[in-house]
Parts: sequence; structure tokens; C-alpha cells
Amino acid sequence: MSPAGCSHVNSFKVENWKQNLRVIYQCFVWSGTPETRKRKAKSCICHMCGAHLNRLHSCLYCVFFGCFTKKHIHEHAKGKRHNLAIDLLYGGIYCFMCQDYIYDKDMEQVAKEEQRKAWKLQAFTPALVSPYQYAMTGVGEKYSTWEPTKRELELLRHNPKRRKITSNCTIGLRGLINLGNTCFMNCIVQALTHTPLLRDFFLSDRHKCEMQSPNSCLVCEMSTLFQEFYSGHRSPHIPYRLLHLVWTHARHLAGYEQQDAHEFLIAALDVLHRHCKGDDNGKKANNPNHCNCIIDQIFTGGLQSDVTCQVCHGVSTTIDPFWDISLDLPGSSTPFWPLSPGSDGGVVNGENHVSGTTTLTDCLRRFTRPEHLGSSAKIKCSGCHSYQESTKQLTMKKLPIVACFHLKRFEHSAKLRRKITTYVSFPLELDMTPFMASSKESRMNGQYLQPPDNLNNDNKYSLFAVVNHQGTLESGHYTSFIRQHKDQWFKCDDAIITKASIKDVLDSEGYLLFYHKQFLEYE
Repeated sequence: MSPAGCSHVNSFKVENWKQNLRVIYQCFVWSGTPETRKRKAKSCICHMCGAHLNRLHSCLYCVFFGCFTKKHIHEHAKGKRHNLAIDLLYGGIYCFMCQDYIYDKDMEQVAKEEQRKAWKLQAFTPALVSPYQYAMTGVGEKYSTWEPTKRELELLRHNPKRRKITSNCTIGLRGLINLGNTCFMNCIVQALTHTPLLRDFFLSDRHKCEMQSPNSCLVCEMSTLFQEFYSGHRSPHIPYRLLHLVWTHARHLAGYEQQDAHEFLIAALDVLHRHCKGDDNGKKANNPNHCNCIIDQIFTGGLQSDVTCQVCHGVSTTIDPFWDISLDLPGSSTPFWPLSPGSDGGVVNGENHVSGTTTLTDCLRRFTRPEHLGSSAKIKCSGCHSYQESTKQLTMKKLPIVACFHLKRFEHSAKLRRKITTYVSFPLELDMTPFMASSKESRMNGQYLQPPDNLNNDNKYSLFAVVNHQGTLESGHYTSFIRQHKDQWFKCDDAIITKASIKDVLDSEGYLLFYHKQFLEYE
């Protein structure tokens, strides 16, 4: 969207548009009286599936309610060319041409005025009601609009200099001193500090520590680390406190020996997850097996395992959480299948296929292919009530906001220990739709037929960090590439930060690949 805002709202701003918008806010969004709340509950259902939930939106051009989650409002917008809709829970305006929620000063003014009227009509005291209760009562979330005080305005006048974020801004780029074979830690820290939602969480001071000793809290130290990275200081940072806390809470990583970056990532996420329990979102989870802390919100996905009996074809399904996906590579002792169908030239999932080159998509195809478990691994079928041969297939039930792919380059077995140096081509943009559990029936002979739906962006990702390993299994060095802006990449080699080209990134060997969802939806 351009800095001037969405240009498509002009088609809505015709005669009496303000009055029409006010009626929608009064009747279907900010319901201030019991009568309007009853009318909203009775009237606001999806005109296509009859659902009350699934993020209902109302068309601004005609009387139509559709659910956003199942894309029924999208279908209406596409068929009728009605490009604007309003979220009936939060009051945001969505533009289907921009594919985003938009801001318009005039519309925002109408929304605020009607919301204030609804607050006044409520019988309870706003200060005693939680944001969630506000949303459920139909008046939206209660947030006080911040305005600078006279004292703050005076300070701004006396300090006119402003720090501007430009396209070549280097704020957030900072080297890390190697404290003795700690490059495995430094490269993961660089990836985490450039994870957009994690950065926003820590820079907005969202962590509330409830540990008896805050000095032993890894989340507190990460918060300090983010402040250091985005302070504007250019001298390399010395992460000695972070290293000490890692040694304290993950004893298997203690010492000055070279460690595995992937192992450090999982250990760090685990400790951060445990130390986030005091935060508001962490407290909300009553189910001990489900946490809503910032780590789980960003990194946790759901992996579906379907075991199918070969006799009665009964299916047993389990869904397990994951923080990363470990992918086998050609050249390992595990047989690799399939090689790319486009290996004779072509583009699949944005990857350029050179003859014989393995791609990330190939690795994901192999990961999600049906696997025959064989006679030596029979399972007891609940349908047959006896042990039968079966097939097992893994697919993605729920995708995380940040998808981390671990290319299994280090092979440890009883016979050999070695590093696999097979080059794997990975794309800047990745569509995970073919590997979803919901896409299983769309596959034919292991292939996926892409539906002609340009509005389906839920499963699309962009690359933002790559961790590489140079050297052998016994002796090596970790570096990382991180994306600073949309198309600006930098190589992080401990204390040294240098500019890198996209070609440098895509030509690198790749050990850990970090992808971020292109489109996020609130829940």
C-alpha cells in the first residue's frame, strides 16, 4: 500500500457514505445496548455457510455477511467486485484489492465516534472490564488513545532531531563477539533478533518476569539483547550473560566445545518457552499441553501423522507440536525419493531447477510421502483388532508463523560419522499448500495440482534467515545470512557484518532455513 493509503476507498465515498457507515457500526459492530446486541447475534451469520464465528465481515456495498476464515467474504468480493468489507468484531476495514486491512482518516473518525457512543451506553465501568470482555460485548477492545502531555510536547520542541528509518538503515545490525567456539550461538541469536514478531514483542516490553531471580531468566536476557541490538550502537556486543544462562539451563551445551547450531536453537526455544510462563499469554493456557506464550505463538506448528491399515484401510491420526522440520538429504544412508519432477529444467515453488539439483521442495515431498512400515513394524489395528502392516504419512495440520527447516547434514550412525555437503536449492518465497493435511486429496501420484486461487496466501512464506556451516564434522564454523529489509541481506560472521547479495544467500549450502509467513491473521 502506498504512503497515501488505499485508493480503493474512494469508490465507497459517495453520497451519504458516512451515514451508511455509521449505521453498520451502530447495528453490527459496536453494539452498545442489549437490543442491538440481540440484533447482531440474530442477524450476523455467514450468508453462505450459516456460521456465527469464523471472523465475520460485512460487505460495505450491499447487505452481505461472510466468514473470513473460510473465504466466503472473499468469494463475494470477487464475484460482485465489492472490494471493501468491515470486520464485525474489531471494526477494521479490509480491502480485497490491497489484500490488507487499511487506514482511512475519515473512516477511522466515524469508527471512533460510534465506539465512544457504545461505551457510554454500557452499564459497566470500562476500567473494570478486560479487553476480551469488551470484544465479546460488542464494543471492541478498550484502548486509551495515547496523546503526548504538555511536558512531552515541550521536550519534542526542544529536541527536533528525529531518527528516521530509511531503506539503508543499519539499526538492528550488530556483530557478536565469539567467546570461544560460540559461533553456533551467535548465528542463532542473529536469526532470532531478526524474527519480526519476536522483535516487536521484546521492543514493546511485553515480558513480565515472575521468576524469583530475574537474573536467571533467559527471556529477560533476550529482552536486554534486543535493546542492545536496536540501540543504534555499532560496536560488537559481548553475549557473556546469554552464554552463562544457556550453560545454566541447558547443561548439555555447557563448555567451550563446538556445539550444533540446530541443537542450540531447540534448547533456546525450550528454555524461553519455560521462562515465558509468567507472561499474560502464557497464563491463558489452562491446558498444560498447550501454551500460548510468544515462543509457541511464533514457532509452534502441528504435524499430522496418519497411519493407514493395509487390510481394512482404517486411519489412525495423531497431531504433535513441532518447532522445526528436519529433512533428509540425498547422499545420506537413508534412500531419498523423489528427485524433482522438474529436474530437466523449470520452476517449482519458485526454485530454479538445474539438472540433478535437489530442491527444498523435493525434501518436503519426501518428508510428506506415504511410507510403508513393513512386516517388521506391524501395528495393532483398532478396526481389525490384530497386528497388520500399514503405511504412515506426515503432513502439516497447522503451520507456524515462522517455519524453520533443518537440513540433516550431519550423519551419525554406528558405522560412520560424516557431513553431507549435497547442495539444496531453496527459494526466497515458499508455498506450503502442497504439504498441508488438507491438500492430501489434491495430490495425484505424489504431485499437487495448484488450484487457480490467487486469494489463498495463508500458506506462503518469505525467507528471512539462513544458517550455514563451513568445514567438517570435527572442525567447522557457523555463519548466518539475515534479511534487514525486504531485499537487503547481510552476512553475520561473529563480530563482522558485511553486505550480501541475494545470489550469495541462495548459493550458500544451507543448514537451517528460516521462513516467515507473508500474511498474518489475528485469532
